[in-house]
Order: sequence, then C-alpha cells, then structure tokens
Amino acid sequence: MIKAKEKSRGSVSLSAITTCFGLKRDAYYKFKRRENVRSEVEKKVVSIVKQRRRSLPREGVRKLEKSLKGDFANANLKIGRDTLFNILRKHDMLTLRKKYSSRTTNSFHRFRKYRNIIKEIEITRPDQVWASDVTYIRTVKGFCYLALLTDIYSRKIIGYDLSDSLELKGCVRALNKALYQAGSTKGLIHHSDRGIQYCSDQYTQILKRNNIAISMTEDNHCYENALAERVNGILKDEFYLDQTFDGLAHAKRAAKNAIKLYNEVRLHLSLEYNTPNMVYLKTA
Repeated sequence: MIKAKEKSRGSVSLSAITTCFGLKRDAYYKFKRRENVRSEVEKKVVSIVKQRRRSLPREGVRKLEKSLKGDFANANLKIGRDTLFNILRKHDMLTLRKKYSSRTTNSFHRFRKYRNIIKEIEITRPDQVWASDVTYIRTVKGFCYLALLTDIYSRKIIGYDLSDSLELKGCVRALNKALYQAGSTKGLIHHSDRGIQYCSDQYTQILKRNNIAISMTEDNHCYENALAERVNGILKDEFYLDQTFDGLAHAKRAAKNAIKLYNEVRLHLSLEYNTPNMVYLKTA
C-alpha cells in the first residue's frame, strides 16, 4: 500500500497534463508524433553525415548540403542548409577552424628574386599558373615539410613531396611530379614566395628548361600567394594533417590520402561545387 502511494506521488496522468496546459488529448498526441518524426529524421541525418565524414571528417555545412543531396533524397529527407546546421549544432558536429603560424620561408639569400607577373592576369584555364608553397607537419621526432604545387584555375594539387628537411630536394621532387603529369607547359607561369628553394639556380633552371615563366611574391607573400596558403589550411583543417604523426612514413601515408581526397572528393565552393580533378580534366 505504501509503495502504491509513493508511485502515485511521482507520476502525473495525461488528463492532468492536458488540463493544466489547456490542451486537448488529440493535440498532445499530434505533438508527440511530430516529435517522434523529428527525432527519426535527426537520427537519419546524423547517420548519413557520419558516413560522409569518414572520408571528409571536417567538411562544413554548406558543402555537406550539396554533397549529400542525393543521400538525403534516397532516404526521403528534405533537408535545407538551416535545418542541417541546426541538427549538427544540436549534436555537437559543427566543424571549427584553427589558425596556424609557421615560417618556412627564408628570403634572405644571394639568389635572384623575380617580380610578381600574375597580379593583373586573368586565369582562364588549367596549367596557366601553378602556385608553390611549403608547409610543416609535426611528427614525434620533429617537423617534416610538405612541398605543394597547385594549379590555380582548378585548385588541383598537381605535385607534392614530403621530406624531413627544408632542403631543396623536396621542392624539386614535387616540381618533377607536376611536370610529369602536366598536359602541357606552354604559356605556364610558376608562382611562389621568395624562399631560397624557389630562387635557387637548380630550381629555376628546371623551370627555364621547360619554358615556364617565373613569378614571385613581392610585398606580402601571404596575400600574393593566397591560394597556396589556403590549400595548406584546408589539408590541415579538414584532413587532419594538423595532428602529430608517429614518424615520416606515417605522415607520408596521411598526406597521400589527404591529397587524393582533396583532389577527387572534396567539393569546392569556388568551383561551383565541383572537385579539382573534375575541373582540371574537363578543361585541360
């Protein structure tokens, strides 16, 4: 008897709830059904997003809305950007951007520095301007350095190399990879900062032998080589190249996978939600 009284004290009947809030019983059940439907929709959306983020773990809301449109349609879900944003925020799945500061450029050297010749030109095709840069990646044994060449028109990374030093060899290997896969170097401009690697005789001679014009930053290398800086940030922000790796071999595997996903899977707002590889191959 005592147990029954205790149980009754801790529970409230549906009639009491509807009377208290001035609701009808059928209105309450409609509300419950809507809540159940909303909960099921959220579960499906979260599941679909998690599947996508297995390959692109830090893809933002705008790109998720585009890349998952087919998946949502197949699941009979009509999800707009605001709804997707609210669901991801509720489940703590929004991505955060980090800021990086690192100096990999040594412009105090004896080699010739070239002027910036891409300031005023309109870039209309692949293999018209390549942007080069070097960024650092951490390992438990110290830093290693990722040399990148990116086609400005398509945003495709066309050459790269990861080494455990800032010496010239890594940049040369990245350049040779880009030259090997390039469709044509006719009318091509190579743009970089004024780092010793890019100004060195060995590097510039390779460019000249291939009839590639040389362009370099002049005033503020971050703004004048903005695309290269942006690509560095994407690889770290969205593909976990900002973590500390076990060693050079581990970092190389991660970089190779990240660049493949960047080129072939990641949608770019500036490319009208195409991938770099699609744009490069379509117009090369």
